[in-house]
Amino acid sequence: MERYFTDQRHEELREAVRKFAKTEVAPRIAEMEAARTASVGLSRLIARQGWIAATVPPGYGGMGVGHLGKTVVIEELSRVSGAMGAMVQASQLGVAKIIHFGNEEQKKTWLPAIASGECLPTIAVTEPESGGHVLGMTSSAVRDGDDYLLDGSKIYVGNSHVGDLHGVVVRTGPGSKGLTAFLVETGTPGFSVGRQQPAMGLHGFSFGELSFENCRVPAANRLGEEGDGLAVAYSSSVLYGRANLTAVSLGIHQAILDETSAFCSERQRYGAPLGELGSVKLKLGQMQSRLMTARLAAYHAVHLLDHGRPCDAELMNAKLVNVEYALDSARDAMEIHAACGLFTDRPVERYLRDAHHIFAPAGTSDVQRLRLGEFALGTAKSQWSQKLSELVRREPQPAV
Repeated sequence: MERYFTDQRHEELREAVRKFAKTEVAPRIAEMEAARTASVGLSRLIARQGWIAATVPPGYGGMGVGHLGKTVVIEELSRVSGAMGAMVQASQLGVAKIIHFGNEEQKKTWLPAIASGECLPTIAVTEPESGGHVLGMTSSAVRDGDDYLLDGSKIYVGNSHVGDLHGVVVRTGPGSKGLTAFLVETGTPGFSVGRQQPAMGLHGFSFGELSFENCRVPAANRLGEEGDGLAVAYSSSVLYGRANLTAVSLGIHQAILDETSAFCSERQRYGAPLGELGSVKLKLGQMQSRLMTARLAAYHAVHLLDHGRPCDAELMNAKLVNVEYALDSARDAMEIHAACGLFTDRPVERYLRDAHHIFAPAGTSDVQRLRLGEFALGTAKSQWSQKLSELVRREPQPAV
């Protein structure tokens, strides 16, 4: 595995996460599938391992293992439970906004709490009417002395029902310069969380609705300046979101191949293992090829991100390839399992359901293709990965 850009430190982290997932996560899957609600206890247990602070500098109590280390954590959790992989990836979006846009006081307050597992952060951007059109949002914040009053609602907020600190992007003025981000703590008067809606997959994870009604937030909780909200939203989604969802897809994809290969070795047909049938072996070979290609795309993209290289196109491609290939392999796996795959005593049907959840967030496959087309034409806008690298270089680092 070290040939995929990782070193010994990454592989030791992989083994630790893999062991934890096997002993602590796997036994809870049946319960999560039956309940179809957020697994608060397991989410907190994972948070206490410190993995949500993978990209947080050690000076703030974090691991400092970068995007590559973060990918390893999310992939290995997703290999056992897509829901818990999704939980960690969604929390990482909340981490990103504080690392790159928080002031020193905000970082000292929240990053150590995240690293210790005392705080689960989220980011809330999408709205019921505007969807992925960020500039179409209508939720607002109005200055009132030393506070802001927030009104509106957000949907599809990852970790909505387990989060403690929500990074909320709302409108403070017109146009692209009229968006601003705030840190809103759960329990703030005027803030509420909607009832969790049962979903097709990712059982144990929550992505619900947050509402704000005359919600008073101190101006000290503003992230950056007024007008920085678009950068907060885009940098979190484009950089962390695409990379994180890629890792979830990669973990699910590995699980699909593992399960299907084991099934083909155990199942007998015509006096031999099912995998010896030429048509089945061809499908397994295609699944193996997809997985290898998907992993290279995923690890290469975050390797570039960690080294401060422009990599927006690589991140787009990694998300596109990993989502599409995981879905293709999930369908092949269901065909190989045939009727056996329709029952919940085998996990392949869960993998298929979970894989579909990674399609839309941070841009559907068609969105990625459109943006990649702009790169091909030379009409792509400035790269967020380069902006992030420049921002990181300007940041003062605390003493360890």
